Amino acid sequence: MNETLKRSISGAIYVILLLASILYSTETFFILFGVFLIITIYEFSHLVKINSFIPILSGISVYAIITLVSHYNKQTSAFLNSIFQSKIDLNINIQQLNLILLAVTIVVSVKCILFLFYDSVQEISTSSKYLYLLGYITLPFIFITKISFGINDYNPKIIIGLFIIIWTNDTFAYIVGKSIGTHKLFEKISPKKTIEGFLGGIIFAVLAGFLISKFYIKPKPEFSEKSILIWTSIALIVGIFGTIGDLIESKFKRIAGVKDSGKIMPGHGGILDRLDSIIFVAPIVFLFYQILNYVS
Repeated sequence: MNETLKRSISGAIYVILLLASILYSTETFFILFGVFLIITIYEFSHLVKINSFIPILSGISVYAIITLVSHYNKQTSAFLNSIFQSKIDLNINIQQLNLILLAVTIVVSVKCILFLFYDSVQEISTSSKYLYLLGYITLPFIFITKISFGINDYNPKIIIGLFIIIWTNDTFAYIVGKSIGTHKLFEKISPKKTIEGFLGGIIFAVLAGFLISKFYIKPKPEFSEKSILIWTSIALIVGIFGTIGDLIESKFKRIAGVKDSGKIMPGHGGILDRLDSIIFVAPIVFLFYQILNYVS
């Protein structure tokens, strides 16, 4: 089987699995990204050369607990009460919890961006490795699940729309860069990325955001202009921060001396290779949501 065919088959399986889990139910969406989180922690632990058992156990515990508390508050309280025969009330202020998690994630994201410019760093300290595992890997997965709820209930169109924009940005950044790209974007980390490709990816991502808001989300007429502004803004966020997320993962791989984060997807690498953009974008999009809510 040639490389192109393997890449096509594994890519198709990934997209079908992703869309099926998102569309089927909230629970299958949570479960799939819980599995993705386990694999991503394993791959990242391998990149930074630490034992993956404790990080996986800790990461999936944090993911499960916050998901249960955030989205199944009453059910979790009832379950605990039935076990311990007591009156446990998990009436946690979800908004405060979200802001705390967001603050931690943003701080680590800034550290990741600074990490890109540390030319002399060829080895990551142990404390930084675990900090990255928390704020760069685990917490962003929680925000991926949170942004799928939008303002009210679970809406699969939000997360699917976000993935479409990411795929559009990646695809056209490659096409434009391959066609007319001459000026390197960040040659020390990713020699193939160009400024032309970066700008081309953003332009087509914004176009995709416009089309999604008009024809996929299908807003009420009086909200159409607001929806267009929101989705084109999200596309701009994806174009900028998705590229940064890609570069950050490339920096980790360059230090580790590997081409891909894993081999689970033939022709594509690992799950971290597929999700490097969205895990860096998700907290920024969630922050954008919070600003919109505050303003409105």
